[in-house]
Amino acid sequence: MKSEKSPAVLPTEQEILDLNLAEKWERVVRRRSFLKGLGVATATVSAGALLLSHTDAFAQTTTGTLSKGDADILRFLATAELIESDLWQQYNELGGAHGGNPAYILALQNLDGDMPQYIEDNTDDEISHAAFLNAYLISRGEAPVDLDAFRTLPSSQATGAQDIGRLTNLMSLNVDTSWYTRYRSDKNPDLGATFTGPVTIRHEPAIPLNDTDTPPTQSQPVPPVTKQQRRMQAIANTAGFHFAFIEQGGSSLYPTMALKVTDLEVLRIVISIGGVEVDHFGLWHDKAGNAVSQPLAGVTDPETGVTFPDLNNPPTELTQTNKILPEPCDFIQKGTLPKCSVIRPVSTVGKSGAVAAIQGFINDRLFLGQSQAFLKTVMDLAAAADAATRGF
Repeated sequence: MKSEKSPAVLPTEQEILDLNLAEKWERVVRRRSFLKGLGVATATVSAGALLLSHTDAFAQTTTGTLSKGDADILRFLATAELIESDLWQQYNELGGAHGGNPAYILALQNLDGDMPQYIEDNTDDEISHAAFLNAYLISRGEAPVDLDAFRTLPSSQATGAQDIGRLTNLMSLNVDTSWYTRYRSDKNPDLGATFTGPVTIRHEPAIPLNDTDTPPTQSQPVPPVTKQQRRMQAIANTAGFHFAFIEQGGSSLYPTMALKVTDLEVLRIVISIGGVEVDHFGLWHDKAGNAVSQPLAGVTDPETGVTFPDLNNPPTELTQTNKILPEPCDFIQKGTLPKCSVIRPVSTVGKSGAVAAIQGFINDRLFLGQSQAFLKTVMDLAAAADAATRGF
C-alpha cells in the first residue's frame, strides 16, 4: 500500500512563487522592455509559459539591473537547483529522516547510520537554493524559472513515494563513476585528462520501484542474504554513488559560472551556494566508499547484474576507499607549476559548464521519458549561461 505521507521539507519553488506572484510579476513586466514584444496578455503569466514559448528571448539584451550574462547564469543555476530539488525530494520521501520506506532506509544505513538525516538536509539545501535564486531574480527585475509544466514523469510505486509528477527519473540510471578516480588522480580534466570509473552502473534503479520487487518491511542484513535483500542493497548502493555524481557536478558548475559573473553581489551568491555543493560532494564521496569496502563489498543486483566490488582488494592510489580528499593535480599549466589540490573540472574545455551539466544528466538517464520541449528548454538555458562573459 502506497503511503501519501509528505516529507517535512521547505516550501516548493511554486509555493514560493505563488506568494504575491501577480504583484511581483507585474513589476517584472514593467521593468523588462523585451517582454513588450512577447504578447504577454496578463500580469499573471507564468514564468514556465515564458520559457516554453519564448526561449529565444534569452538571446536579447537584458535591460534590467543585471547584465544579460549574469541573469542567464542565475536562471540556469535556478534550473539546475530545481532539477536537483526534484530528484532529492524523491530520495527524501523514501529514505530521508522522515522517509516512508523502512527497508530502503535500512539499506542506506548500511552505508552510514546517519544517511537518512544527510538526505533530508541535502534536500532542504537544494530546495532553499532554488527558492532563493528565483526570488533573487525577481528582486532584480528578472524572469524566474518555472519548470512545473514538465512535472510529468511517474513516481515510484513503492511505499513512501508520493503519487505526483516528477521532472527526473531515478528508476533506470547509468551512473558515471569517473569522479571517483578523477579526485584520486594527479591529472586534471581541464588540461585534457580523461578518467574511467571503478564501478559500472547501467540501467540500475536508485530508489525502490514497488513493494513486490523490494518489500518495505524486510530486514537488510550485512551482507544481504535473500534475492530481495540483495536487490534492495544494490539500489541503495547505486543511490550512494548517484548522490556523489550529482553533487560533484555542482561542485564544478558553480566555480565555472563564477568565472563569468560581472556583478559582485551575483558573484557572492554563486560562490556561497557553490561552497555548499562542494560540502555535499565531500559528504557523499565518503559514504559511497562504504558500498565498495568490507563488510558490504561484493553485493550484486540479481536483476541487472550490477556489482559493487571490493575496491580495497587490493587497495591502489585510484581505488582506496578512505582517500576522499582531492589529490593535488596539475593546475593552470601542465608540468610547469606545482601540483595543487583543487576542484576539477572548472572550465568548458574540461567538460564543465552548464551544457556539460545537462548533457551529464541526459547520459545519466535522469531525464528518461522527458519531452523534447523540456530538453530544449533546459539546454537553451544552459547554452545562454555558457555564453555569458564577464564585462565591466
